[in-house]
Amino acid sequence: MAGKKVLIVGLEPTLIDFSNPAYGFVPGINADKVKAGLDASQSTLERLGYSAEQCLIDFGETAEAVLQQRLEQKPYDCVLIGAGVRVVESNFLLFEKVINVVHRYAPQARLCFNRRPDDTAESVRRWV
Repeated sequence: MAGKKVLIVGLEPTLIDFSNPAYGFVPGINADKVKAGLDASQSTLERLGYSAEQCLIDFGETAEAVLQQRLEQKPYDCVLIGAGVRVVESNFLLFEKVINVVHRYAPQARLCFNRRPDDTAESVRRWV
C-alpha cells in the first residue's frame, strides 16, 4: 500500500440540498459534516501510507471534465466513488458518467465504493 495513489470522488458538499430526503441516508448530515468526513477519510488513508486526494464534482455540468482533468494529471491505483454520487437515485446518470470517465482515463485503477463517510479506508483497503 505504501505510496499507492487514491482519488476520492464525491459531490461538492456546498452544492447538495440536504433538505432533500434523498440525502437523508446519513441522519443529520450537512455540508460541513460531509467536508469533515472527506477530510478525515483523506487523513486516515494518508496515515495508512496511501497518497490520497479529493476530487469534488458538481451534479454534471462540469463533473466529467473536472474528473478527466484530474485523472490525466497522474495515474491512480484506486478511485473511490462516494455514496452521494452512487446512492441517490437522481444521480444515476452522473454515476454512469463518472464510471465511464474513470474507465477511459484510469483503466489501471481499482474502483471501490464506500457506504458511509467513515468506511472509506476500509473500502480502499479491500482493493489496494
